[in-house]
Amino acid sequence: MGPTLGSVRAIAHRTKRMPPPQHVLWADLMEPARTGSRVWLELRHGEVWPRVLESTEPDQVVWSTLWEQRPDDRIVLDLAPVGQETALGFTILSPREVEDEVTLKRLQYRLNQLLYAQLRYIYGQ
Repeated sequence: MGPTLGSVRAIAHRTKRMPPPQHVLWADLMEPARTGSRVWLELRHGEVWPRVLESTEPDQVVWSTLWEQRPDDRIVLDLAPVGQETALGFTILSPREVEDEVTLKRLQYRLNQLLYAQLRYIYGQ
């Protein structure tokens, strides 16, 4: 699965480049717009609005879970400048094992979709 971090495991990780500068991306992760033209975090059935649990400006944001069925999961969002763009990585941390490979793929796919498609779209990419 992933490395153990105390009693928490990293169950998924991915990093991809995003078009905006680091400080802009950090702000959008800290406070995703719920209304207006910059809405990107649109929840589906079984998902909950994440809370910011920790942050270090402009390098990291830690969210609570997105999934009702996985209330103890955490999502660590790491940001690093890459020229005029930003490398945005996510790591899903969990104190429990993932039930099966299909569930793991679903969690990864959903974060890929939210961050690297829907969020990217608000920057015109």
